[in-house]
Amino acid sequence: MDTHPRTAADFTRISRGRLPGHLGVEMVSIAPGEVRARMHVEPFHLAPHGYLHAASIVALADTACGYGCISSLPEGATFTTIELKANYLSTQTSGVVACTATMVHGGRTTQLWDATVVGEDSGRTLALFRCTQLLLSG
Repeated sequence: MDTHPRTAADFTRISRGRLPGHLGVEMVSIAPGEVRARMHVEPFHLAPHGYLHAASIVALADTACGYGCISSLPEGATFTTIELKANYLSTQTSGVVACTATMVHGGRTTQLWDATVVGEDSGRTLALFRCTQLLLSG
């Protein structure tokens, strides 16, 4: 993996051939403490009952939070997710879902990120997501 991705384009590039790339996650912006991403809903994002699969939303939110963590790591460090939680409030079956992830805590050994996933056109909140990252020295 590129050890110094900095821009949204860098993160979109390193997603190719990995889960975020297969799901069509597009990075919109990477700034200190905030990441924006989006994903066009395709039939493979849906559960058998026809609604957006919970794992699709988790993949979008966790990717945004994880890339935010990567962009703020100290030189030579890496991370792993140690906890995540999602609350689902609504769904959709087509269109674009957008995610904004923000760092809540940036400590020496952990980072805490919150993300909100919305329908891009409606602005309706689909899910609230929180994850904790354990920072590992390289």
